[in-house]
Amino acid sequence: MAGTEQAVEAALGKLDLDAKTRLLAGQDMWSLPGLPEIGLKSLVMSDGPIGVRGVRWTADDPSVALPSPTALAATWDPELARRAGVLLAQEARRKGVHVLLAPTVNLHRSPLGGRHFEAYSEDPHLTGRIGTGYVTGVQEGGVGTTVKHFVANDAETDRFTVNNLVGERALRELYLAPFEAIVENARPWGIMTAYNTVNGTTMTEHHHLVNEVLRGEWGFDGFNVSDWMAARDTVGALRGGLDVAMPGPETVYGEALARAVRDGRVAESEVDEAVRRVLRLAARVGVLADAEPAVTTPPAEVDGEALAREIAGRSFVLLRNEPAANGRPALPLEPGTVALVGAAARDARVLGGGSATVFPARIVSPLDGLTAALPEGTLTYAVGADPTTELAVADKGFALTAVCRDAEGNLLGTGSTPNGQIQWMGSDLPEGVTHDTLHTVEVTGTFTPRVSGPHSFGIKGTGAFTLTVAGTTYYDGIQPPADDSDPFEAFFGAPVPRADVELSAGAPVEVSLTYVFALPEEVPFKVVAFALAHQEPQRDEDELIAEAVEAARAADTAVVVVATTDRVESEGFDRKDLTLPGRQDDLVRAVAAVNPNTVVVVNSGSPVELPWREEVAAVLLTWFPGQEGGAALADVLTGAREPGGRLPTTWGSLADAPVTQVVPTDGELPYTEDLFIGYPAWEKAGRTPSYPFGHGLGYTDWAYESVEVTGTTVTVRVRNTGERAGREVVQVYLAPTEPGTDRPARRLAAFGAVQAGPGESAEVTVELPRRAFEVWDEAAHRWFFVKGSYEIQVGRSLADRRISATTNV
Repeated sequence: MAGTEQAVEAALGKLDLDAKTRLLAGQDMWSLPGLPEIGLKSLVMSDGPIGVRGVRWTADDPSVALPSPTALAATWDPELARRAGVLLAQEARRKGVHVLLAPTVNLHRSPLGGRHFEAYSEDPHLTGRIGTGYVTGVQEGGVGTTVKHFVANDAETDRFTVNNLVGERALRELYLAPFEAIVENARPWGIMTAYNTVNGTTMTEHHHLVNEVLRGEWGFDGFNVSDWMAARDTVGALRGGLDVAMPGPETVYGEALARAVRDGRVAESEVDEAVRRVLRLAARVGVLADAEPAVTTPPAEVDGEALAREIAGRSFVLLRNEPAANGRPALPLEPGTVALVGAAARDARVLGGGSATVFPARIVSPLDGLTAALPEGTLTYAVGADPTTELAVADKGFALTAVCRDAEGNLLGTGSTPNGQIQWMGSDLPEGVTHDTLHTVEVTGTFTPRVSGPHSFGIKGTGAFTLTVAGTTYYDGIQPPADDSDPFEAFFGAPVPRADVELSAGAPVEVSLTYVFALPEEVPFKVVAFALAHQEPQRDEDELIAEAVEAARAADTAVVVVATTDRVESEGFDRKDLTLPGRQDDLVRAVAAVNPNTVVVVNSGSPVELPWREEVAAVLLTWFPGQEGGAALADVLTGAREPGGRLPTTWGSLADAPVTQVVPTDGELPYTEDLFIGYPAWEKAGRTPSYPFGHGLGYTDWAYESVEVTGTTVTVRVRNTGERAGREVVQVYLAPTEPGTDRPARRLAAFGAVQAGPGESAEVTVELPRRAFEVWDEAAHRWFFVKGSYEIQVGRSLADRRISATTNV
């Protein structure tokens, strides 16, 4: 076997111009072409970050679904993130995937960002540490990562076209910082450039940030792939350092790039540089003959279900835990009866909407988890209030198949339809079906209602549809797009109601949604995307709340599960507010009024307002907890496991949030807040959030006994003063003694965790990175080490700082 660089040069030397430029363009939705003449197999990519979907949007090949990235960040545990990466590499290898399109390390600039559940934190240091762990783990498994979206892709509104105006210092100290840390500490094999423009240059053509900063200053030697459909200009992209334009087959590379070389607009040597990086990736992941892969022996097999359950429990943040009538905290639960309330307790929301979607083999709901964990006869359930206030993709009670026919009505093939949703991208079509022959797709089968009454059916997508339920055709027409600006309307748009049908519980009916296949002109790749949508009969909400109140009144403890929906948190659009959908706030207040021992479980990927938080005994945040969420919830509520999470992002009301502007004006979005996002912005504005950055309670108490500083090494001693073993996340903030108005009052500089039994003490030692003492000098375009006096503040959260020490540098 040859060394990587030797094998790359040998392969490159055998390729002609057309083969080189073909290698830089997707051959389909998810892969690059193989080149047998140099022993190169096709290189396959897949959406990450919580699971590996593979190249097909189907439940036939299920994927382990881990908790959301915000949950992973809430563990404050880079080693756990590494273990998650090892599992995902295992999943990727199983599915024939070489590169994971993850992690997302954009920052939570504003709480309104619709895709924040897929990013880690508002803090660049925490984001960099978790991202480093994740990338390290995936690549230890021999699978590549693409750290994304480079850079400043911090909101969804007009994401294809927005020009984000970001000051050089904010760009360096905040938005570039996680990418820099991951490049330095994990050596990622790939990076993905974003749709958006930064300071006037679209990111797929940003020579300064990609070639001069990422590659030049930081020494990144991996490949740079565009976000899907982001590359716009052949010459601009190549000069801007873009190696691969996805998806194919129609991209700005391939034939267009070969033509640009022949016309003298770019040099073939520039193409060679990009090809080298793709071949280097191929060598690393083991698809280039004669090259030694980066990993020859994969890590030991990981139990995916067990790890998903462990991460979930470790990520749950106990926001509040007040004493009950017996003087003990509400959690963990005392023996007795429990009333479980909330639609999301039965129909679990385990992941966010958009490209991160995967299909797990099983989902453990809170109702499933608590039913298994609690003694028989002690648990009751009531719906209470449903967060789903509009139609959603067909799910419970549907048994559906996709039937594909040609223009003459002849059967071409059939496919499975997870949740009534078709998302066949590129060559992902059922066997026997081609785009040239496909005329109609019929999603057909039966629906068995859970409840009697008027059921609503609808259509998500654009084009010609026919909807039939129980033998009656309710819609036969063309559904126009709601928003012409987003080519992904069929993926992220809202379903349109088209039928109300009176049905009886337990009595199956036939349903059919037929779509006439037609490709929109503006979409450069072939995609079949639409869905059958459904909503159960909407019972009187006051009645539902009254039923929940009676169940709660009769129980020792009420556990209310509240949730967002994929119409609130998803890729493709930003949030309009931070309120829980439907009448969930009313439900919590009504239950809390009759049961002082009310525990609220918050099932959301990013901040929501909790206006009733002082009225309930306990609040537990479970994020989007992945497939084992209900089992992990039972572990934590019963006390089998301590909730281990700490907030990676400040939680507060929208009215108090310092940074809320996510909608561009005339195509531009100025980051006028400069360095002040997240907790530094809350501090600067003098506002108190509901729950501060870093906050999270456990089931025991801790005393902070001492802090010693030697140079940049900080050693903290803590003692477990409670009655049970626990784990404490020790947070170290660095505060300049004289910060000045242009510098945050304090920033997270380091963190570490300790475990100790009752009465035991433990030490954690952390290093303060040099960067914690540096600022970016915009005039000199370089880092500047700020000498002087600093207070090292150590504690349980930003607001709960227990001990401090002063150091001079």
